Amino acid sequence: MTKNSQQKSTVHRMFSQVAIKEFSGAFGEEFSFGKGLFKASSEEPAHEFIKLPHTAQAVTDAPIISLLNQRPTSRQNRLALVVSGTLLSGFGIIAAYANTPLMRLEAYIPSIEAMMVLSDFITSVFLFAHYSINRSRALLALASGYLYTALIVIPHLLSFPGAFSPTGLLGADLQTTAWLYDFWHTGFPVALLAYAWLKDEHTSQSDKQLSALPAISLSAAIVFSLVCSLTWLATQGHDYLPRLFQDRTNLFPLAHYVAALMLLICAIALILLWVRRRSVLDQWLAVAALALILELLLVAVFSESRFTLGSYAGRIFSLVTSTVVLVVLLAETTWLYARLARANAMLRREQNNKLMNLEAVTASIAHEVRQPLTLIVAGGSALLRFLGDTPPKLEKARSTAERVIDAGHRASQILDDIRNLFGTAQRPPCPVDLNDLVLRAVRVLDSELKDHKIKRRFELEPKLPPVMGHSGQLQEVIVNLIQNAIDAMDTVDDNRRALKVRTVRNGNDAIGIEIEDTGPGIDPKKANSIFDAFFTTKPQGMGLGLAICRMIIERHEGQLTASTANPHGAVFRILLPQMKLRH
Repeated sequence: MTKNSQQKSTVHRMFSQVAIKEFSGAFGEEFSFGKGLFKASSEEPAHEFIKLPHTAQAVTDAPIISLLNQRPTSRQNRLALVVSGTLLSGFGIIAAYANTPLMRLEAYIPSIEAMMVLSDFITSVFLFAHYSINRSRALLALASGYLYTALIVIPHLLSFPGAFSPTGLLGADLQTTAWLYDFWHTGFPVALLAYAWLKDEHTSQSDKQLSALPAISLSAAIVFSLVCSLTWLATQGHDYLPRLFQDRTNLFPLAHYVAALMLLICAIALILLWVRRRSVLDQWLAVAALALILELLLVAVFSESRFTLGSYAGRIFSLVTSTVVLVVLLAETTWLYARLARANAMLRREQNNKLMNLEAVTASIAHEVRQPLTLIVAGGSALLRFLGDTPPKLEKARSTAERVIDAGHRASQILDDIRNLFGTAQRPPCPVDLNDLVLRAVRVLDSELKDHKIKRRFELEPKLPPVMGHSGQLQEVIVNLIQNAIDAMDTVDDNRRALKVRTVRNGNDAIGIEIEDTGPGIDPKKANSIFDAFFTTKPQGMGLGLAICRMIIERHEGQLTASTANPHGAVFRILLPQMKLRH
């Protein structure tokens, strides 16, 4: 859509008084047509609503939208249930055959763990980035947990027997990979516990002002030091640790007790995440904890040795634990970015709307005031000419001066009416005699009708009941329609120029005004656009006259329509509800 067509559409909606909704997908705030300008539905005055500093402060104080406070949708809940159900179903099928020995694939575990290192590291980077925005210690703990997992998997991969050497690298012995595995599967659930415990903690405004880099750097340093220490303990200090493996495939019973301890920590983390779940991140961390528990059951409980179906399948569950949150982070970050882009687009459009509203008010003032100002200038020139004659034409000068004064009063009235139309303060309506209103409007343009040699014909219904409204605004509508008729008849011969104004009853509850000219009529291709804002067929026209006329009539709960006259010309019909008389 082009900028011009967008502006036309925006202001047309304003003049048509059609309710609009903005920010409902992004911020849940509804905007509707107020008294002249777009304003919030909370009845806040339009001129107060467009104060940018106040709006900016409101945006600053609003909570930051993130995975930490974004509640899951029903679709996300269903998806999490489907993933959890799939994991449980897969576990149920595999558990019965978990101890079935399979062919030795030395490269299988290193391949899976290489993917996990990359996945966990990227996840930690994402979470540290979120911490830099939210400054939540829960996110810092969780990011550190994923970084710990990414780093601890590296020595486990390098020391795994048969992966890079028969006994593993780093000076590993038979127990090294087992203890690194246990350190790995103890540290991550501890990080989940820390996140679940801290996630509802309130972050003070002063903490948000501090730089996030020192905290991230310190956390990364602590994690790196811890991983290095545990790696040294499992490789060079393995003599200080109990033995878990009898040989390269079979476990000691102690390994099952250690696995039970890890399962307990994971179960506590899962329960705490489930009980305190609030956000999308909470939900998928619970899924990751479930996958971790199922992995431990397959590897350390249902499998008695390496290279069994349970051992191989457990690595798949481990990969799910590593990647599920990353996938959600990528998906939700993309969704949040798209939502932010839409919100920015709507914000810019709303700001443009406000500027267009101000432009419309300014154009309306210029459009309406130009006519009386033209009469004042022309009258002043004529007054000087009459007074300069010898002898001075005092009677004509007096008559011209009276018209100049009337035009000045009319200009003042127009300004009051426009302020009433676009402002927040409304004058109470009063009874208006439409016959008298028509005659006053014609008197305003009397000289122009004579100058353009236009014949006038009135058919005024006698004893019409009054209507309730603002006489100044309604008079401007009639003056605009007659002025348009004068301009339209400039293109036809003088002997064909005629203006017909009628007032009629329309049933028992409405009164109509018809203004008919003998101009070229309305182009059928443009009939649906003549009331659009900024649509005009005049070379110097602004395209606001008919839009404002319809707006005024609709404010009076009436209708303004146009049609082709017979045999030629155009007819504009105003229909207004008559005043209900008290009995």
